[in-house]
Amino acid sequence: MHMTRTGTYAMTAIAAAVFVMLTWVFDDGKFNLSDTETWFTYDGSIIDGTMWTYIMLALIVIAGVYQASRTPAEGVELRLGRETDTPGQIQDPSWWRLLLGNAHLAILWLPLRFYIGRHWLAAGEHKVTEEAWMDGGAAIEGYWTRAITPNPETGNTPAIYEWYRDFLQYMIDNGWASWFGPAIAIGETLVGIGLLVGALVGIAAFFGTVMNVSFMFAGTVSSNPMMFALTVFIVLGWKVAGWWGLDRWLLPMLGTPWYRGEPFGKVDAAATNELADGTTHYA
Repeated sequence: MHMTRTGTYAMTAIAAAVFVMLTWVFDDGKFNLSDTETWFTYDGSIIDGTMWTYIMLALIVIAGVYQASRTPAEGVELRLGRETDTPGQIQDPSWWRLLLGNAHLAILWLPLRFYIGRHWLAAGEHKVTEEAWMDGGAAIEGYWTRAITPNPETGNTPAIYEWYRDFLQYMIDNGWASWFGPAIAIGETLVGIGLLVGALVGIAAFFGTVMNVSFMFAGTVSSNPMMFALTVFIVLGWKVAGWWGLDRWLLPMLGTPWYRGEPFGKVDAAATNELADGTTHYA
């Protein structure tokens, strides 16, 4: 793949279009500027305000234009060799490996991060300001109770798996709601912030999927299937999904179990690759 300035502009346009599509299709009214009351808050949430839609869209465009301006006029050749000739090993397509691990394509992850992160932060923002979530956990206990209560007409419960109903009943009986409520509220907030600012994106996305699955097991569909599906891709692309964010510096600094970070010794040369603009990214 030969990455040029024109190609970078094209990727930026794709990223912007994906963000517009997701917001337009799944979030009603987030582009509506006619209602001035929703400019800075929407349904009681600051991050859901209409202006944030345009700010996030502008950030995607600015990041792409900046990346294009730092790309050499002759472009950059992105080449991948065979990782291994181990018998039985099936290689992924080069484009997939580049998407999941090359910072030149990191702009494509911004729309998913912004869209999913906004949802989580909005959900957490509502909960951390409500006493029913933060003081005693009455809200989550009520949610668990509804999930295991049979429908009077059909006898079915929202939580269809018996083992999960037993688990919810165990948490109710042992008073877990008192700490689980605040944990969910704070957890949703942290997941949202992590995705939006690009800090430990892989970890934030993973815990986001855990909460999505937990809500679906309890019988709540809502936006959880869509959020889960999109967030799985962010988990897969954790190495570069947060490159336009704090992970550009956090990942090389903290390292991983297979590459030591700076606080734990010298970073392995294989852990960082030089970009055309002179910056490095984690690999």
